[in-house]
Amino acid sequence: MTASRSLCDHPLMPSTVIEVRRRYDAAEEVAIIDAVHQALVSAFGIPFNDRHVRLVAHEPHRFSHSPTLAKPELHTFVAIDCFAGRSIHAKRNLYGQIVDRLSTLGIPPDHVTIVLRESALENWGIRGGQAACDVDLGFDVTV
Repeated sequence: MTASRSLCDHPLMPSTVIEVRRRYDAAEEVAIIDAVHQALVSAFGIPFNDRHVRLVAHEPHRFSHSPTLAKPELHTFVAIDCFAGRSIHAKRNLYGQIVDRLSTLGIPPDHVTIVLRESALENWGIRGGQAACDVDLGFDVTV
């Protein structure tokens, strides 16, 4: 990446949705979003300013859960869409970091489900409609 090109001017990915079964206050929601984003930065090496994380709070009756959960209201589902190429080591690191960071916020590790969906670079339209395989991403997806 050259100094003249700022990744914060050209957001890329991953695109993440966190789904929860209860309402949190604004500070708690920001903390949950930050925890997942920081795990992505650490495990996948994405730029800190590459933030695409959304949090959706469902009414409990609209979001089923395993009957074995001790605190079903804390069930948390994290779906991450990203470019293909990360190693199994990087993925395991990501899963562990997400669970560890959310546990510091009171969400039990066994109440977190993470789904990682990978797509080839040519399946992402970014930066004004260009195929991601045709642009300099500014970071390596093969971590």
